[in-house]
Order: sequence, then C-alpha cells, then structure tokens
Amino acid sequence: MPEVSVVRDLLLEELQTGVRTTKKLLDRVEPEQWSYRPKENMSSLLELARHLAQIPLVDLAILRERNEQEVKALEKETSFDTSEELGSLMDRGFRELNDYMKALSREDFLHKRTRPFYADHALPQAQWLTEIVTHVFHHRAQLFNYLKQLGHPVNMFDLY
Repeated sequence: MPEVSVVRDLLLEELQTGVRTTKKLLDRVEPEQWSYRPKENMSSLLELARHLAQIPLVDLAILRERNEQEVKALEKETSFDTSEELGSLMDRGFRELNDYMKALSREDFLHKRTRPFYADHALPQAQWLTEIVTHVFHHRAQLFNYLKQLGHPVNMFDLY
C-alpha cells in the first residue's frame, strides 16, 4: 500500500508549508507589537505566536500519550520572545513530528490508536497528523488576521 506513504508525505508537506509560512508571518512582527491584543478576551500576539509555534511539539507529546502534567510543562516553556526563537521552536517540533510519523509502519500509521489525556477515545496516527495540520492552519489564520489588524500588508501570497 504505497498510497499510505504518499498521503502521509503529502500531509507532512502541507504541515511544512504551514511552518514555513508561519515563520514568514512571524518575521513581520515588530518588537512593540507582541503585546497587541485585538480584544480584552483574546490572546495577545505573543501568546498566540507561542501557542502556534508549540503545536507540532505539544501535539506530538499528546499523541504519544504524555500525561496532562507533562503536556502542561511543555506548554509553559514560554521563554520564546522573538520571531527567530519561535521559528526555531516550530522547526524543531516539525522535525520531531516528521521523524515520528515517517518511522511508523504503514499499519501503525493507519491503525495504531493513541488516546489524549483529555478524551475518552483514541485516534489513529493518520487522524492525529490531520488534526495537527488543521490545528496549525487554524492558528496561522489567526496570526494572519492579527497582522492585518496591525496594518501589515499581508495577503494570500504570504500563505503559500
């Protein structure tokens, strides 16, 4: 079933696009803009950027069935304050997730189920990868909108 590897590789390629374009968007942020918060009840730009940069690494920990305390400890690593640091973190997470997914057998990619600490059901690794891709793109869209609101000249070409 070589099709399984093709689908896995396409999902990883799409995730890599999300990482690459997120880094380009982060590079547009000026230091004084990190505290920007569109509304009182929303994340600041820095909080959003930290969460987005952590997704590959944190979601990998979740799919590997790390417990809540371990995941929260990863999420609390908030010493990342520049676009360079955030981009490096996201790259590292992507590399680790990529290595994990490519090391899985086709059978494990399709059928191995792992359960996150916050749910009562397990998901196959292929579904986890899909979830991680959509998670990154969801928050990348938020980042794009924050930059628009700050007056940055971002457009659809920044997303490809």
